[in-house]
Amino acid sequence: MKIENVAVNNRKKALEIDTPKGKFSLPFSRLKLRTSAKDRIKSVYVDSELGNNAVTYVLESGKEDSVHLDAFLDYNRDPDFMREITLHKLTVDAVRLVKKSGLSKHELVRRLKTSPSQLYRLLDPANYKKSMDEMMRLLAVLGYRVEVHLIEDAA
Repeated sequence: MKIENVAVNNRKKALEIDTPKGKFSLPFSRLKLRTSAKDRIKSVYVDSELGNNAVTYVLESGKEDSVHLDAFLDYNRDPDFMREITLHKLTVDAVRLVKKSGLSKHELVRRLKTSPSQLYRLLDPANYKKSMDEMMRLLAVLGYRVEVHLIEDAA
């Protein structure tokens, strides 16, 4: 997903971006460089050098910083982003546990009743097209179970 447009909303004290999925905002208080009445945001733009996945803002003092799209998605608790983060964490744990287990890839494939290419997709942290069910099956073969705990986010 790419950022299409960015704007400063001084009334809400937030940066606002447009993406194909909709609008997202990020309060100034979440920025690394803090704004103030004497040092406001002078300009902001979608940074093409960062693949249109980040915005760069410049303060009146000349200080400059960039904010990645993930910061907007995380702040707004985008469901797809939260799923991908959870899936990524499970994958990283699975890779670590595969190494720790000492089981061969061939044995894992046999126990999962799948193909070697599917196993490698499961172990690829950049692949988000796998399901949580597949990850839970892999972790079960490794001798682990996944427990889900619901934690209320502070609003």
